Amino acid sequence: MQMPPWPRQNRRMKPTAPLRPITDDEVATFWRDGVVCLRQVLPQALLESMAGPLEDALGGAAVTNLSTMGDDLERHAGAVRLVDENVRAAPVPRGHFKAGTDHWCDQPEFLAFATRSPLGPIVSRLLGSAQVRLYEDSVLVKEPGTHEKTAFHQDMAYFHLAGELVCTTWVPLDSVRAESGAVRFVVGSHRDRTRYKPNMFVTTMTLPDTIGAEVPDYDDDQPEQIGRARIVNFDTEPGDITVHHARTIHGAYANASATQRRRAISVRYAGDGTTFVPVAGGFPKPHHAHLHVGDPLDDRASPLAWPRD
Repeated sequence: MQMPPWPRQNRRMKPTAPLRPITDDEVATFWRDGVVCLRQVLPQALLESMAGPLEDALGGAAVTNLSTMGDDLERHAGAVRLVDENVRAAPVPRGHFKAGTDHWCDQPEFLAFATRSPLGPIVSRLLGSAQVRLYEDSVLVKEPGTHEKTAFHQDMAYFHLAGELVCTTWVPLDSVRAESGAVRFVVGSHRDRTRYKPNMFVTTMTLPDTIGAEVPDYDDDQPEQIGRARIVNFDTEPGDITVHHARTIHGAYANASATQRRRAISVRYAGDGTTFVPVAGGFPKPHHAHLHVGDPLDDRASPLAWPRD
């Protein structure tokens, strides 16, 4: 099978290091809690350079309007959309939640962002991994007035991967607060080895033919389901990032702001020892077609983000 042509590496983006070292305490927090917020590790110029490519991605076929998808699932499949009723009742125009994946496959700016930005060395430090490979990227945008929450889910449920050293970086391009759609993390949930079913993000309805347990209901409307779980979110500014383990359960608030967008780029990485294991019922990736169960990731499937060439 002929592989799709990757975009040429954007050599105008010079390889950059984090603005500051990642501390031992931050590494320990990542492994203890399953998530860490790293303050001011990315340069503003880098983030500004991704604003245009993000807008280009939003207009492309790789992006799905999850708000519209949620409407359709509710209307035709009986799904219950996860909405913030206060936002729905607010006298502001309805916003939309849009998301896509694998923009790096055809946009050189995203490939450079994933492999030449400080993200690669940051992930290497947190995971304690000699090598770091790009697994996928994603744009995640909640416009002002977006009713939809993001359902609690586990990234590893979607990834065609097996291994301990897998994580997700979340890079905001805007100031983010709870009211504008901050991500929420279930502290310590990465230590649970349960494999959960992937869901549809704006509803707890799971993907057909997938296997695993249902994600527990951590919604604020169901406090008895939360039990002793500790759920955290972070107020972030451009330059801050969060990094969470691929098993960490997380969701996000609706965007109650009437004016503030919530733009973010999420980049997912795999470290030493990660192998290819297809998810039953999951969405296959064309650039994985040459891999077999148990194969290590290679340059054709997952470009190297650290060390750099």
